[in-house]
Amino acid sequence: MEYLEVFLQTILAFAAILIYTRILGKQQIGQLTFFEYINGITFGSIAAVLATDIEPRRTGMHFLGLTLFAFLTWVAGYAVLVSRPARKLISGEPTVVVHNGKILEGNMKKMRYNFDELAMQLRQKNVFDIADVEYAILEPDGDLSVLLKSQKRPLTPADLQLPTQYEGVTTELVMDGEILFQNLKQNNLDEKWLIQQLQAQGVQDISQVDYAVLRSDGSLYVNLKEDDIINPVDITDAPESPVKQEKEEQDRP
Repeated sequence: MEYLEVFLQTILAFAAILIYTRILGKQQIGQLTFFEYINGITFGSIAAVLATDIEPRRTGMHFLGLTLFAFLTWVAGYAVLVSRPARKLISGEPTVVVHNGKILEGNMKKMRYNFDELAMQLRQKNVFDIADVEYAILEPDGDLSVLLKSQKRPLTPADLQLPTQYEGVTTELVMDGEILFQNLKQNNLDEKWLIQQLQAQGVQDISQVDYAVLRSDGSLYVNLKEDDIINPVDITDAPESPVKQEKEEQDRP
């Protein structure tokens, strides 16, 4: 009986998290502020208690707590959208930690941010000399935005006054052997055109295609489910790596 209760309550917790997170919106882990990170942990903890506490009279209390917490999270998210003071209070503000090659120790102390963290994040931005930095700004999500001094920035076509062609986003037309007809329609294309393009690349059966996208220049990129790679590169020494197994199968008579 207890196992059944845990089973049903886990389904309830799972469904509640699915619904509430869809309502609250989505955000990448790397973009979470400290408040949002802690909020997510707390939300998951309440759901875990809801799933495993087999005391019947407490199930409703846990579910009420989870619902209330989701509502408060929604209220905080809405306040962040419509109110700058609330946004500053909840999400925080970006802080300048390097200005014209000089480290601002006062700002770093306020953020409890040390020199090792600064050096590490600068290296992750391919910056190894602080003197090359015009501005380094610590964002509310903990990421470091870096603006190099003008003489240290890489050249761009605009710097050389060179014309460039427009580059748009690619459009997925085939995934897992299935044609995405809506994407074809949005690009004023049809299945006949797609089949002709695939045949021009030696593909006779759509089921052979793992992934196909339309590039911005009108060409079609195609990746087959079975790639004809004679010597696949393997960067691991694991004895059972998928690449090694595939290579061994290819070498067998």
